Amino acid sequence: MNSRVKSVTVFCGARSGTDARWEQLAREVGAGLAQRGISLVFGGGRNGLMGAVAQAAIDGGAKTTGVIPESLLSIEPAKDGLTELFIVDSMHTRKFMMSERADAFLVLPGGIGTLEEFFETWTWRQLGLHAKPIVLLNAFDYYTPLLEFLAAGVQAGFIRAENRDHIRVANTVAEAFTLLSGSN
Repeated sequence: MNSRVKSVTVFCGARSGTDARWEQLAREVGAGLAQRGISLVFGGGRNGLMGAVAQAAIDGGAKTTGVIPESLLSIEPAKDGLTELFIVDSMHTRKFMMSERADAFLVLPGGIGTLEEFFETWTWRQLGLHAKPIVLLNAFDYYTPLLEFLAAGVQAGFIRAENRDHIRVANTVAEAFTLLSGSN
């Protein structure tokens, strides 16, 4: 792992999905962060894939930082046992803080919130607000339809190819860590 990647923000579902493979994938990511001495920054919730990534990272001894808006605490309790937990005033503050604390971003399967976080982070990269790696973990082809849509956007002239290339795509957790360690 590149020595400059000391912390990774992981975007993923607050639900576990319908297939046990998703939660296993999340645990593998959390354990992989810990094994590599990389800190986890995430949305702070205890449910779903978010909770599974965090628990595996905690179990492996990784520094874990959760960032959760106060308004979400009634919907989704914060994860226990974190190194740091920040309760913030808004989703915008959450995303900004998670971005500021990360050297790279890893996107696991998730729903609307995950997609929103991914797209905003990618937009910030396009605008030059950061130059950090963004890795989309396309395990079990979860993101293949999205990647096809983005390719159509490039072909139609709505997305610049160089901006599409800001997204690195991994099919396995091992490949994701390899891509996270690469150059921008």
